[in-house]
Amino acid sequence: MTLSTAKKLEKINADPVLWLKNFVKIMDNEGKYVPFVVNQQQKEFLENRTRYNLIAKSRQLGMSTLMLGLFLYMALTKARTNYLIVSYKLESSTILFERLKAMNDSIPRDKFKFSKIKHSNKNKLSFENGSTITLSVAGNKDVARGGNFLGVHLSELAFYTSQEKLLLSVEQALSKSEDAILTVESTSNGFNHFQKLAMSAEKGLSKYKLFFFPWFSKATAQQFKVEIDEAVAWYKASMKELLSEKDLNNEEKLLFEKGATLRLLMWRQFKKLDMSDRDFKQEFPSNLHESFISTGFSVFDQSKISERLNHVPKKLEYHEVSLHLASELLSLVSNGSLFVYELPRKNTKYYFGVDVAGGSGGDNSTICILDEEGKQVASFKDNRTPVYRFAKIINELGRLYNYAFLVIERNSFGTPLLEKLRREYFYMNIYKMKLFDQQTGRKRMKLGWSTTASNKATLISDLKEAFELDEILVNDRDTLEEMQIFQESNGKTGNMNGQGLHDDLVIALALAIQGKKAKKWYV
Repeated sequence: MTLSTAKKLEKINADPVLWLKNFVKIMDNEGKYVPFVVNQQQKEFLENRTRYNLIAKSRQLGMSTLMLGLFLYMALTKARTNYLIVSYKLESSTILFERLKAMNDSIPRDKFKFSKIKHSNKNKLSFENGSTITLSVAGNKDVARGGNFLGVHLSELAFYTSQEKLLLSVEQALSKSEDAILTVESTSNGFNHFQKLAMSAEKGLSKYKLFFFPWFSKATAQQFKVEIDEAVAWYKASMKELLSEKDLNNEEKLLFEKGATLRLLMWRQFKKLDMSDRDFKQEFPSNLHESFISTGFSVFDQSKISERLNHVPKKLEYHEVSLHLASELLSLVSNGSLFVYELPRKNTKYYFGVDVAGGSGGDNSTICILDEEGKQVASFKDNRTPVYRFAKIINELGRLYNYAFLVIERNSFGTPLLEKLRREYFYMNIYKMKLFDQQTGRKRMKLGWSTTASNKATLISDLKEAFELDEILVNDRDTLEEMQIFQESNGKTGNMNGQGLHDDLVIALALAIQGKKAKKWYV
């Protein structure tokens, strides 16, 4: 059945993908003026978008171009609606605005009765149907003020100076309509509010829906086709033959299994001729985590962490541990505080590293459990567990794991926890340290590990050595993610910039290693 022109137009106007293809032209990477055909990643976003969206990506996948096209489509098909696009600097805002005007100029208005421009200035298009599209620069104090926008797009949020404040402002200016859409899109720029937002979205702890597009997507093959052809020619000239599967190193094999073609892997080698592995991963990440490379100095080998993250095991499910754990511990498994990777084995020694917090919603109270070989068998993390209950959890877990040797940081909340374990639960297998008695002036053995500026360096150095020499096997993803953002800056170590994340699991792991090194066993 042949559709009439009116029916065809109705069908096209109902679908942004068809609308862009039929009515809008853009300049591609080869300088050709072509119809706007959305790529695979752009289509995936359009089909799965929600009210709040976060796009973490490699460079030049065309997401900002897509949002320009989408807002142009919405403005011309929905009268009296407003749209806002924010860029991080004037130069990029100007480029986006010129691109938007070029898209609008390409629409064949002589054939179709789309609304024309009523007014245009340096950063705003106003249409005869009452719709507007405004482009602004981050840092402008009037961004989104008093607005009511059906669509807002924040381009390269990770490079804004006041990310959280601006995001809150545009959220308030977003229309209450069910068609409203807010999109946050950026490449990574170290650890900041965008990083916090992305990590929360990945874990399902945010209203934002995460879209991550790795560098080896089909969009990359399209966007960089000319450069990829050049890279393939370079590789063949250098190696006398093209790259094959047998030539791949371990990292390349993993990328190949995930979908990176041999052509793209040759292009990767070509790009890394004049950029470091660190810089490549920041510009062209293969997963969300490796994109967040700090401008500081990472303490732990990032490539080893990334490799381990690709192979961490799944935690044991509830039904796999229900016959072995008391009800108190089972409830922790259910609520996601306790992760068990291996149940206790007979005649095996276990070592606990324990970092204690107040349970008021700030820092986490954490436990890392290593077996005598250095394998992490369980971990615990929670920021709402009070000290008295944490003591009970440690007692039950410690006795479950063959009366494990506990290394508990005694600083702050650690002291009352240690007292409770010894006096109420009569737990004896606890690390001791020689410390000065302030009353007698003499050193005597005290329970727990007392962290000082000098021994913290030893604590972290021993962990770094054990991890990088493969003396331990870290199975917990959250611990590895904290290790990714653990830095050294101005003589201090810790999570310097990772907003919303902590280093409590790193400290617990480091304390467990000290337990193995102590070679003590008090029961």
